[in-house]
Amino acid sequence: MASLLNALSAWYLSTLSHGGYWLIVALMALESTVVPIPSETIIPPAAYLARTQGEFSFTGIVLAGAAGSWIGAALMYWAARGLGRPLVLGLSPYVGLPVSKIELAERWSAHYGWAGVFFSRLLPVIRHLIGIPAGILRWNFRWYSAATLAGSLLWCAVLAWFGLTLGDHPELLKGSVHRFALLVLGVIVVLAGLYYAFVLRPAARRR
Repeated sequence: MASLLNALSAWYLSTLSHGGYWLIVALMALESTVVPIPSETIIPPAAYLARTQGEFSFTGIVLAGAAGSWIGAALMYWAARGLGRPLVLGLSPYVGLPVSKIELAERWSAHYGWAGVFFSRLLPVIRHLIGIPAGILRWNFRWYSAATLAGSLLWCAVLAWFGLTLGDHPELLKGSVHRFALLVLGVIVVLAGLYYAFVLRPAARRR
């Protein structure tokens, strides 16, 4: 398992080296749609390269990640706005989106408004779906874009910092898979806690 993880890591880092910032933009755009690519696997490796090989800059990574997030979020917004709620709900199962998740995003957006768009960029599941209710309700696209960019910049900065930390402490990756796994697990636990506190718990109270 360790050798497989090392091989996959080496392949991804090599791909980033050739793809540059445009690859980060493209992958983060997909991450902000219905494609299940976690941003946690996109930004940190690029930041790790920035620290260890100088191929990227922290600012460039954050800007590329935020730009990609906005592109994907804009696509979701305009698709939902053009299709309307009945078609979105009808088509959602065919693209791997349960209706329950869309309804969860609708309840989230109705409860938190524009602040919810900002904070959604920090939460799993919701950040992929927030553009759907925003588009269906025809929210002002400029405000939607501003909130999306602000939240994406913050989230990408956090992930890039995480990657830089790995670059400063290579022992986390060399000879200590368990230590690295614990670090990743800690990030996942924090995100899961935020998701429960701000999404699942409020949604359960309103049922």
